Amino acid sequence: MTEQGWSHVVRRGRVSRAAPLLGAASRTAGEAIVASLRGRRDTGFHERVAERYAQRLGRSKGVLMKAGQLLSFVSFTPAVDGQYAPIYRAALARLQDDAPPMPYADAAAVVTAELGAPPEELFAEFDREPLAAASIGQVHAATLQEGRRVAVKVQYPGVAEAIRADLANTELLVGFFGLARSMAPALTRMDLRGLAHEVSERIGAELDYRAEAASQAEFAGIYRGHPFIRVPEIVPELCADRVLTMELSDGMRWQKALTAEPALRDRWAEALYRFTIGSLRRVGLFNADPHPGNYLFHEDGTVTFLDFGCVKRFTPRQVAEICAMVTAAVDDDADGFAAVMRDTGFLPAGDGNLDPAEVVAWFRTSLNSLVEPQPFTFTPERTAATIASAYSPSGRYGPLVRKLSLPPEFMLLMRIELGMNAVLGELNATGPWLDICAEWDRGGPPATPYGELDQAFWKEHHAGRSLA
Repeated sequence: MTEQGWSHVVRRGRVSRAAPLLGAASRTAGEAIVASLRGRRDTGFHERVAERYAQRLGRSKGVLMKAGQLLSFVSFTPAVDGQYAPIYRAALARLQDDAPPMPYADAAAVVTAELGAPPEELFAEFDREPLAAASIGQVHAATLQEGRRVAVKVQYPGVAEAIRADLANTELLVGFFGLARSMAPALTRMDLRGLAHEVSERIGAELDYRAEAASQAEFAGIYRGHPFIRVPEIVPELCADRVLTMELSDGMRWQKALTAEPALRDRWAEALYRFTIGSLRRVGLFNADPHPGNYLFHEDGTVTFLDFGCVKRFTPRQVAEICAMVTAAVDDDADGFAAVMRDTGFLPAGDGNLDPAEVVAWFRTSLNSLVEPQPFTFTPERTAATIASAYSPSGRYGPLVRKLSLPPEFMLLMRIELGMNAVLGELNATGPWLDICAEWDRGGPPATPYGELDQAFWKEHHAGRSLA
């Protein structure tokens, strides 16, 4: 298929792109009614539903698939029965790594259009079969003329135009998140239009590979030489709007990593935590797409981080406010926490009907890894229970959460929090998370051997740069 032909497939109209998902939704609703009338607990029914959603999303090559990836690491609790949550997670987990690839001729045409020459001239070698295929582009292994092995990410032709058209159709995402509410309790208290807007901004940013290359180069510069965090170096002369070239990294993928020994999984988990949360605390940067497809794991306990298309920047003031919120919540300082929440816009100013003690108690439910006895072990079950307790409008804090004012930044912070907790839960990771946070928020001593290595790195390489 030519680039023009592939582009035509991707650019199908908004109605036709939404129709398969909406059709699946209507069939799901009908089958649910039948199942309930029969009074059955039908595992097969839930397997069919989850598979149908995964297939529809996997074919969309755009907004709905990115939204599906978001939900694939949010804990699911279907309204019919929470016991079926693993079925939905397993089906949608396929969206974390792979999607149907485009033909090599189309990938080569994009490289030629963007870089001015075909892959065979630009590279000493260029693998025709992709290493991985995802929602917006696919990755090919290649060799530079100098002999260095690289990974070349090539955007699907026409996908940017198709996604931008879908992003202009607000109802598409609003409808999708509405359908997801019955499976993802974390969405039940969200303003769906606000959530759609925030997700639209993040997805739109991922279309610009030049911006992604700049973000990845910044992270690579920050963590160059780090003892357990790796970020592939960018090859800037072979990057363009739809092509991104970086050094090739080999490593263990997610499913294999889950079978490793607990001690090794704990080290990987700490590396993930220190990169995700530590980057915010130290330099005000969030790589805001924490899902397993973005990591490569190594036997020495190090982790390689991939995909920097969704990076969020925070000002020193915003970082200080986040730290103050967490510190007040951990200390169970109700008045101090409420004051910070009002300053940041999470609570309506002057609302005397809100009990500060109730507000801090609600927030502490989402910080169980910091407020419960240490060391703390993440599990999928604890993550799901935390989400249900903190975010369900029908739960204990339902009346409170309906009064909260949620600024746009919260949408992204929620995504990062839920994504990281889900990843650590699948790893069944154990660690002194409170003491690790205290390193950043209270100037505490290193909590672990990795903490000692991390602090030594920042002292040697980035003296004076840290926001902490």
